[in-house]
Amino acid sequence: MSDNAVDFLPIKRIDHVEFYVGNAKQARHFYQTAFGFANTAYSGLETKNRKTASYVMEQRMIRLVLTAPLSPDSAIARHVHLHGDGVAVIALEVDDAASAYAETTHRGAQGAIKPTQIEDEHGVYRYSAIRAYGDTLIKFVDRSAYNGPFAPGYKGMNGYGNGTGKVGKDHRGFGFAHIDHMVGNVELGAMNRWVDFFATTMGFSQLLHFDDEDISTEYSALMSKVMQDGSGKVKFPINEPAEGKKKSQIEEYLDYYYGPGVQHLALSTNDILGAVKRLRANGIDFLRVPTTYYDELEARVGKIDEPIDELAELGILVDRDDEGYLLQIFTKPVEDRPTLFFEIIERHGARGFGKGNFKALFEAIEREQELRGNL
Repeated sequence: MSDNAVDFLPIKRIDHVEFYVGNAKQARHFYQTAFGFANTAYSGLETKNRKTASYVMEQRMIRLVLTAPLSPDSAIARHVHLHGDGVAVIALEVDDAASAYAETTHRGAQGAIKPTQIEDEHGVYRYSAIRAYGDTLIKFVDRSAYNGPFAPGYKGMNGYGNGTGKVGKDHRGFGFAHIDHMVGNVELGAMNRWVDFFATTMGFSQLLHFDDEDISTEYSALMSKVMQDGSGKVKFPINEPAEGKKKSQIEEYLDYYYGPGVQHLALSTNDILGAVKRLRANGIDFLRVPTTYYDELEARVGKIDEPIDELAELGILVDRDDEGYLLQIFTKPVEDRPTLFFEIIERHGARGFGKGNFKALFEAIEREQELRGNL
């Protein structure tokens, strides 16, 4: 966005990411135990919510909401039945949810939830939503007049919220600070349409573009464009498959998610070594590249602060751009279906997404696809 352009959709941050899941109580245990999140709020039968059970999980500036249906005939139940557990709602905090809805729908976005406000003893909570790729919603949340535990209908849990003064960002967990980016997979030929959607309806700009020459192996390929908001804080890469000899990871995702959706969340940390050690100790499996990747690593990426032998032992990858370097690693899918996974990333000035690691990562993913019989 140029300096003279008006940002018609100023975004404060990613407010939360809501997963629709089959069993929210079990999902809460997973994200609490394996990833170090704290359960800060809850909505369910005990709070007079007869339709869903929701657990709010927080770690510094990251907020996940795990929601399960309490009956088989709801839209959420149908979503879980079709897609399995996955990201259903990307919520963005804004100053004015009504204005965000008006600006985006005026520019062509399809409305999903008209501007709505609900209130309780903690104030007024305002929100609206539009439709994005697949069944994913983008929700606009205005918290300026609300000071309760997440939203009306929720109660604070484990000493958080409800006037205690303790909030989710107090919880350091495993050291994850914020969502660095969130990647969506769309069908062949749809990437540019969604790039235009984010540019036209939300005022995002294109940060980077990777084609099938950048992200390919002998067997498969994909293309990707990275869209970001006016502040540069919210980044949404969009992937589509490219023609190849065999099925790409994007096609496998689309087959098992039954449509477009969020492929992975990248969690930012200032201590990737410590975070990965804790995740591994808690049973999280990661993609691994051949140990030869670490031969002559410094010759490829230059001097780095971290011990290469420790990076090699943990399987952490390194890449450098004109502004610095980054460290990254990817989990294997965290669901039974080969769909959603997580990236752990630590940036040392770099603004890129690990272009130098694409080939090694793609080959690692293909090895996993072959084990599943899906290559």
